Amino acid sequence: MVTELNHPLVEHKLAILRDEKTGTKKFRELIGELAMFLCYEAMRDAKLDEVKVKTPLEEMTTGMINEDKYAFVPILRAGLGMLDGVISVVPNAKIGHIGMYRDEETFEPVNYFFKVPKEIEKREVVLLDPMLATGGSACDAIELLKEKGVKKIKFLCIIAAPEGLEIVKKKHPDVEIFCTKIDRELNENKYICPGLGDAGDRIFGTK
Repeated sequence: MVTELNHPLVEHKLAILRDEKTGTKKFRELIGELAMFLCYEAMRDAKLDEVKVKTPLEEMTTGMINEDKYAFVPILRAGLGMLDGVISVVPNAKIGHIGMYRDEETFEPVNYFFKVPKEIEKREVVLLDPMLATGGSACDAIELLKEKGVKKIKFLCIIAAPEGLEIVKKKHPDVEIFCTKIDRELNENKYICPGLGDAGDRIFGTK
């Protein structure tokens, strides 16, 4: 249930993203581009409705996705950086938000905001967060969505730590995880190594 994108173009963009010299504008653009690649992969099993379209030459039968069946839910605030990328793939999907921050002493996630579209339980939900570190925020967000009746959830992240992956797989084995890279480990401060620093700070230029 874990898919790691292995592609030269992804590796190339990740190298620029990781570089401490990469500025806010470029960092933000790359997060969006990588999110778009992840969304393409996550939508591989999307169901198509049969429709008729008229080309300049003739009428034909083809397939289209019912975008209304999908919802993107970024975990605030860093998940917002991935939103433009996924919306470019499925522009009519509904958008929700889950607000969380990490307690700097306990490293546990603290929930402060939850707002999702109506009838969220009828949609496939794609959860967005650039970093899957301890897995605490991901598990809490997944639990909140399941409490709302959501049956199908996918989690998209840029970088994942092995420790976080194991926690999410153990607690929510039904959730598919898509990442561009699985990094080596978490350090003593629960940051992913080699990682790319604090994704939220780098996206919004707050440090």
